[in-house]
Amino acid sequence: MLSILIRQGTIILPDRQTLLGDVYIQHGKIAAIAPSLNPADLDQPLEIIEAKGLTLLAGVIDPQVHFREPGLEHKEDLRSASHACAKGGVTSFLEMPNTRPLTITQAALDDKLSRAASKCVVNYGFFIGATGEILPDLLTANPTCGIKIFMGSMHGALLVDQEDVLDRIFSQGDRLIAVHAEDQARIAQRRKEFAGSKEPALHSIIQDNQAALNATQLAVKLSKKYQRRLHILHMSTGEEAEFLRQDKPEWVTAEVTPQHLFMNIGAYEKIGSLAQMNPPLRSPRDQEILWQALLDGVIDFIATDHAPHTWAEKGFAASEDQQAPPSEKSSKDTVLLEPANVPSGMPGVETSLPLMLTQAAKGRCSVHQVSQWMSANVAKAYKIANKGEIRIGWDADLVLVDLHNYKPVRNEDLLTKCGWSSFAGWELTGWAVTTIVGGQIAFADGKVNPDVRGQALQFG
Repeated sequence: MLSILIRQGTIILPDRQTLLGDVYIQHGKIAAIAPSLNPADLDQPLEIIEAKGLTLLAGVIDPQVHFREPGLEHKEDLRSASHACAKGGVTSFLEMPNTRPLTITQAALDDKLSRAASKCVVNYGFFIGATGEILPDLLTANPTCGIKIFMGSMHGALLVDQEDVLDRIFSQGDRLIAVHAEDQARIAQRRKEFAGSKEPALHSIIQDNQAALNATQLAVKLSKKYQRRLHILHMSTGEEAEFLRQDKPEWVTAEVTPQHLFMNIGAYEKIGSLAQMNPPLRSPRDQEILWQALLDGVIDFIATDHAPHTWAEKGFAASEDQQAPPSEKSSKDTVLLEPANVPSGMPGVETSLPLMLTQAAKGRCSVHQVSQWMSANVAKAYKIANKGEIRIGWDADLVLVDLHNYKPVRNEDLLTKCGWSSFAGWELTGWAVTTIVGGQIAFADGKVNPDVRGQALQFG
């Protein structure tokens, strides 16, 4: 493994410190950080990366993705998704259990780990899924970042919406529980009320704020009952944020997605079902409250909930160009099928970091805060040692970004297999120039190095 010297970049250090200087990487670790290092004093052979004008951050850890392998590889697979991660500055990911077969046994977890080891250019970890029948592997499967519970927006074995079953899961063991918090009973009732509608925007009305709040309150109640480590996935409503502001035990964390910060129900008019996800987009007021909760530390970090579907699955049939998914400009030329046939979800690993860094450039937050939300706080919450910050002796998972040049999100540039983004056309800055995974250059000069391999994450 080559040693690497990153020269004269703006280094985002812990404790809101910044240094214009050099970082030396040796044997996959950060070996030195200094205002200037002499290449002649360092191990050879040495690869030098000139970083003048660029900013160096800890690599992004995306704690919620759906990479579709095994069983749904027509939408995405671990290779394509990990390449998209590297392009987006994401050096580690935590993946969800709703694949085929479901990740609910040690054997299924081992299969995913084996697949990832053979093809992922970034680091990886996987959740074990909870079911109504509490399987023994739920408590013993290893290594896993935690237990995923779908309290709503799910069907089949992974839907766990009965309080007595949830209570039993919370009462056993001590590993982290991450919840998709929506009230399935309320959703089912409202779906009946609005049956037959073809308006994509009704998705946000059917799966309303109350459905999300009900489930979050129940999860926190059970967490407090057993003092059980709880993480609330993709928080979407102002009501949930205000509830946590008043009642958030120290062992509870929460996350928010870029789409819930940057998009609202108005997006349905522009991009139709490409705006549909679970939990749904909310009102501009919800956006503002979520932003404030993130700034105040009520919400702890950012996740993408990267959940790709094909263009056809999203219900779009273009009148002419069959190659590119509809963008905001072309959506008037498309035919939208019934929302009932449309799956929820959107890709996100390639755009999350530039979306957040663009907000930093606008002054809404700082680059240090972005790094805290997308790296340090995730590593801390999931007890991933030696990742998430730029420190001597820590793993060399790093991303160099350009904060000075803006360029648009273009569907044709994406590496995700689905080939579209809900943010197509948005002008963003902070795009990754170089992504380093374990001291290996995984992305540079606009290309992924397919020979790089990440490592299985370990959780404390």
